[in-house]
Amino acid sequence: MSRARPAPTGPPPPPAVQAVAIRYGKRGPLRFASHRVLQRAFERAVRRAELPVAYSAGFTPHLRLSYIGAAPTGAASEAEYLVLRLTAAIGAAQTLELLNGNLPAELPVLDAVVVPDAARRGFADLLNASEWQIELPGADRDQTEAAVRTLMGLDQFRIVQSRSGGPPAPGAKAKPPREVDVRASLVNLAVRPAPPGDLGEDANSVQPATAWPAPDDRLAPQSGHLGVLKTSAGGHCAILDAVLRHATPAVRPGDVAAVLEQIGLELAAPPRATRLTQGTYSVETGTVEEPFSRLRLKAS
Repeated sequence: MSRARPAPTGPPPPPAVQAVAIRYGKRGPLRFASHRVLQRAFERAVRRAELPVAYSAGFTPHLRLSYIGAAPTGAASEAEYLVLRLTAAIGAAQTLELLNGNLPAELPVLDAVVVPDAARRGFADLLNASEWQIELPGADRDQTEAAVRTLMGLDQFRIVQSRSGGPPAPGAKAKPPREVDVRASLVNLAVRPAPPGDLGEDANSVQPATAWPAPDDRLAPQSGHLGVLKTSAGGHCAILDAVLRHATPAVRPGDVAAVLEQIGLELAAPPRATRLTQGTYSVETGTVEEPFSRLRLKAS
């Protein structure tokens, strides 16, 4: 006969009175940090900043931080989302300022908004697609365009996705590989067009057209409009703009590059991916709309 677990003693934790969603970036070397490492960084920042974050009840209370749609390890991002439940209504601007004062520069909080009560449960539903920039070192432009046309002309393209994540813990079973349909999640894929005229040797001197800093300065594109760039090693780098729907299991930008390689594209080095936008895919505009504009509209 099993015994009933004793109830925790002491008063319950203070209730959450406000939810603040933040958009943060993952840049530079932190693109290689695991999700758990990033969680610890935010937990330390919350404690150092003395933010009034609510705790869960029970024997092992934990901070009420909800991570939504995290980018895969190895990918940089300008559109990661986290929701904090607060026990005091301090607002979005103060939350952003306090976190940025206690986080590394490679993990910046870029925007914050108070989540209205009516939208708290449905916030995750606003994130159903992502726009990615995928850099293909050493890829020939003509070959890249041909491989993209081949892929987009197919109804499906299934690959076996590795799930190693390092060696399993003692006594635990390794995760088996799984099959995913990359084409089913791929809404749009295109080679970024080159500007008029020859790029020449001064392609790297063009200043970025995007407002977001490049997450990696060695192979990062130097212009928001260049389709093929010189890398620091002297080779070329084709750049793809991809829109991927969120699915289970998730299709990663590295899977898109793997499919192109199977089609016949040759790469000189592993691809580098940066998530530019995460939000709701609009069929009318063919773009991914970030969620904060909707939340601000509901709050007004």
